[in-house]
Amino acid sequence: MKKLFIALLATAAVASPIAAEAQQYRNQRETTVIRQQPNGRTVVTKRVVTRPNQYRRWNKGQRFDRRYAQNYQEIRDWRQYRGRRLYAPPRGYRWVRSGNDAVLVAITGGLIGAVLAGAFN
Repeated sequence: MKKLFIALLATAAVASPIAAEAQQYRNQRETTVIRQQPNGRTVVTKRVVTRPNQYRRWNKGQRFDRRYAQNYQEIRDWRQYRGRRLYAPPRGYRWVRSGNDAVLVAITGGLIGAVLAGAFN
């Protein structure tokens, strides 16, 4: 029994970094570009692009980045969503949708002024 427990513990210790590495590779995409230059040389360029995680929780005071927003949508007419607790945005702010959340974002700096979690459930 003791040997089995030690074997399971060792397997978990070895598999943990492998699982984390697999998660990292899932968010990456490798691009290879092959070009011919006028002098006949072939140039191969490889680039790895890391995609951000899509599911992010927003908090007041954070900087909003639409790349991290799930199904980002700018709410142009907040009056349609009054039943969802949306109110008139102050001057210099706008409402955006990120997943099921309504986020009040500053137009110039991108700082979050308010988050209405679950507004679109």
